[in-house]
Amino acid sequence: MPDPGLHIALVGNPNSGKTSLFNVLTGLNQKVGNFPGVTVDKKTGYTSFENKTSAAVIDLPGTYSLYPRRADEWVAYKVLMDADEDIKPDMILLVADASNLKRNLLFCSQIIDLKYPVVVALSMMDIARKKGIEIDVQGLERELGVPVIPVNPRKNKGIAQLKKALLQTSKDAFIANKYDFIGNKELAPEAIAGVQQLYPQLSDYASIHYLINHENFPLANAMQETIEQIEVNTRFNATKTQAEEIMQRYGRIKQIMQQAVVEPDPLQKKLFTEQLDNLLLHRFWGYVILLAVLFLLFQSIFWLAQFPMDAIDWGFSKITGWFNNILPDAWWGDLLTNGLLAGLNGILVFVPQIMILFGLITILEDTGYMARISFLSDKLMRKVGLNGKSVMPMISGFACAVPAIMSARNIENRKERLLTILVTPLMSCSARLPVFTILIALVVPNTYYLGFLSLQGLVMMALYLLGTVMALIVSSVLKFFIKLQEKSFFILELPVYRAPRWKNVGITMVEKARIFITDAGKIIIVISLLLWFLSSYGPSSRMDVVEQKYAALQASQTTEEGKAELEKQYSAEKLQNSYAGILGKSIEPAIKPLGYDWKIGIALITSFAAREVFVGTMATLYSVEEDDDSTLKQKMESAKREDGSKVYTLGTALSLMVFYLLAMQCMSTLAVVKRETRTWKWPVVQLIYMTALAYFMSWVVFNIF
Repeated sequence: MPDPGLHIALVGNPNSGKTSLFNVLTGLNQKVGNFPGVTVDKKTGYTSFENKTSAAVIDLPGTYSLYPRRADEWVAYKVLMDADEDIKPDMILLVADASNLKRNLLFCSQIIDLKYPVVVALSMMDIARKKGIEIDVQGLERELGVPVIPVNPRKNKGIAQLKKALLQTSKDAFIANKYDFIGNKELAPEAIAGVQQLYPQLSDYASIHYLINHENFPLANAMQETIEQIEVNTRFNATKTQAEEIMQRYGRIKQIMQQAVVEPDPLQKKLFTEQLDNLLLHRFWGYVILLAVLFLLFQSIFWLAQFPMDAIDWGFSKITGWFNNILPDAWWGDLLTNGLLAGLNGILVFVPQIMILFGLITILEDTGYMARISFLSDKLMRKVGLNGKSVMPMISGFACAVPAIMSARNIENRKERLLTILVTPLMSCSARLPVFTILIALVVPNTYYLGFLSLQGLVMMALYLLGTVMALIVSSVLKFFIKLQEKSFFILELPVYRAPRWKNVGITMVEKARIFITDAGKIIIVISLLLWFLSSYGPSSRMDVVEQKYAALQASQTTEEGKAELEKQYSAEKLQNSYAGILGKSIEPAIKPLGYDWKIGIALITSFAAREVFVGTMATLYSVEEDDDSTLKQKMESAKREDGSKVYTLGTALSLMVFYLLAMQCMSTLAVVKRETRTWKWPVVQLIYMTALAYFMSWVVFNIF
């Protein structure tokens, strides 16, 4: 879209309803989570006004004040201080939570003193009313000197009035407030005057921030030294100035609250949220309920997905059989059925499970329970070198490690953030789900205990728990090797409980399925087609020998059964002598102690592009070897080693699941770890320790079973 000319920065405290408002204004289906820190990067959308003009809306990470501590707060801070080279906002749309107005007004007052044109969107008015809080909106508007518009993005209320105020502000109907919220100049008059001689456009308050944080701004070395000299000459004390500023702001906020806000007696009856927290955050029952919720999550993945998965598998086996009957015996027919269709089956069969997993995680976020999981986990997390905020990235890691690692920016302590990044890939992401599903279906009987406890669901839950336990063990070991010393605090705002937005849940499920089909699907299809070539062709010296051998044997066969058996042996030997077969055979000695054959070896190599490629690889290899219309599960079930024993025994399948659980088989994750840590050191450490851990644990599991 062309640059609209007007750029609005959307800011506010975490969990104030900022991302919901962004979605309503821009119509973009962004991820909306009901817990702090969901927005960890700059997102841009476009909104249009009545007069057909439009504006770019930049959704900045949530922050409590203009004194950043976390990586995501620095993103917002640099934009607001005009120190971001890419984003230059013309005005600010600030979201303030009406039910927590006193705390939200601190950040609001700081933004006003930066002298941007500001519009305040007052969210959570319904919750404020339930708490018995009454706000005189016009009185608040007078005291702040900026437009204040009550909004409810969930019900699309107040959005038209908000757009009108934004349009008026853009036309200078409301210019930046001339008066300071507090007397910023008196905090450090000489130092401020010195900075303003260098940068005359800066407000008094922005000048204070240049004195405190100029090292973090893209200024010339000469300017850095000059500001440093101003600090020395005027004896500027950053800590004292900051403390005095915050005290003055809260003093003024107290006056505003007395004039414009009526608050209830604190002894009045508690909100439903607080009553529910007495149970869900109980020191015993809270953990029992948490385990029950996680148990239901993993059971549901099997209960709900079984029928659509079976239907997709059955459909593909029928389509493949139909194509085999009507297509001529040519290379392109083989490519279509055993390359393209086998690859497509490997993608689409797992879409129901991925949609269900993401839908259930979105419900946990939307209701407000996800933040409670962090609170419950903090005590355990601290023992292994993490804190409660590490839980959010780790639980997000059940979906995908890439955004999960990015959301670790929410953790203030650098050591805890690095440890979270290093162990999050051990959580079982949705890419592992296809591998677990097919292997569990192969070796674990589909039996039920007490009529509703699925054994397959219990094994799946055990795998997820094993990944979590290994993450905690690894963190407790690594904390001794990472020598960053920094004091750690755990401050978390617990959102109110709400009914999930079913539209949001549906959008997330569809969006995640689309991403899986398009992003992972492209890789799976390309690798499936490449594998079809590598497993259908080989060095002519080897392939000619196989052709001649079976041509002679075929001529001597008279019965149909004999010819069919010979055809099967021919396909198997041809696959072994193909390029893929040679590659698999060369790595077989290294993986034999884990119970794997050369075909599994090929899958391990191709899976480094993306873990879910395992299923596509197997589908292609077995389709090339056995040209019939049986399902992949049936083909894997009947797979035999050279000595006639079954390939997929309980030991081999469990060993393979543990390998996929613990190995770092994701190039995207390594790339994002490099981006977040700004060095190749930690991705390399991750790759080495996870591969070694996966190999050792798989070997142990295979030898036990």
